[in-house]
Amino acid sequence: MKKVMLSFGTRPEAIKMCPLVKELKTRNDFKTVVCVTGQHRQMLDQVLKTFDIVPDYDLDIMKDRQTLFDITTNILSGMKSILEKEAPDVVLVHGDTSTTFATTLACFYLHIPIGHVEAGLRTYDAFSPYPEEFNRQAVSIVSKYNFAPTELSKNNLLNEGKKADSIFVTGNTAIDALKTTISPNYKHPMLDWASGSKLIMITAHRRENLGEPMINMFKAIRRVIDEHKDVKAIYPIHMNPVVRKTADEVLKGENRIQIIEPLDVVDFHNFLSRSYLILTDSGGIQEEAPSLGKPVLVMRNTTERPEGIAAGTLRLVGTEESVIYDSFKLLLENQKEYDRMSNATNPYGDGFACKRIADILCNELKEK
Repeated sequence: MKKVMLSFGTRPEAIKMCPLVKELKTRNDFKTVVCVTGQHRQMLDQVLKTFDIVPDYDLDIMKDRQTLFDITTNILSGMKSILEKEAPDVVLVHGDTSTTFATTLACFYLHIPIGHVEAGLRTYDAFSPYPEEFNRQAVSIVSKYNFAPTELSKNNLLNEGKKADSIFVTGNTAIDALKTTISPNYKHPMLDWASGSKLIMITAHRRENLGEPMINMFKAIRRVIDEHKDVKAIYPIHMNPVVRKTADEVLKGENRIQIIEPLDVVDFHNFLSRSYLILTDSGGIQEEAPSLGKPVLVMRNTTERPEGIAAGTLRLVGTEESVIYDSFKLLLENQKEYDRMSNATNPYGDGFACKRIADILCNELKEK
């Protein structure tokens, strides 16, 4: 029997890979093995619990103030014995994390084929996002199966010289995850707090935004909320102590901004579904929010998800205070502009990406 192994280690990866694990485990064509690295620990475990997945292997690498050197070398060395023991026919990795890059490098050293879920996203700026843009381009050099979420991602890969028969357009597994997590009967005390107001969800954590860019982002958000008494904001803050210090310095004292601990995936998706709009520098939210009809202001200078901008669901606003302020204010005060973004067509899939990927693997790995 053929063997498929999945490797992931962060919360965003887990949200997108757990639905695929569940789908693969329904198939009798191959054995499914799950290895997590623990690049994120608590946040990863929350997602695993939500989807009721128990990994076969857990490298548990996370340590306080870990660096990219720590993450990469610990995964690379820890993965070797697992790959040698399991000898999978293919290893599936996701997107652009350091777990993805290090796992791919280990597989390359051992001549094990890679299947890249969410392949082909690009900014073509190696330092934005950092280190993710490098990671995903590096994975594409050696991946055997490329599961691209959109036609644009497929075209990126074709333009880089990937063979057409190695690329499969599947949609994004993030949309599949929403079918598990969103509940019409969901309740939470923080949503009660925001009741009667326009709820704004905030996420901000990117390495390249630390320092002055993040200060600008928070200043703009605070100015708008200070001026609009019908608005409340919830910011599930990242574990990074630098992010926490900046948020405390700029946002503290505004009682209509609630800085809370990270939410588990069920809470987070349901908060998104009940929000008015979202300000973020994250990646996956750019795919999830359009499925929920929520406009997104992307506080980055580049995005690897230009489909959302073309469709009108996203707006790239950079990290300059004045631009974020003006864009945020416009969506609160101009109903026509808000409706245009919230009613735009989601370009990222229909919720059946995992089934497509499993079907492709069944066909590609069947005994010849």
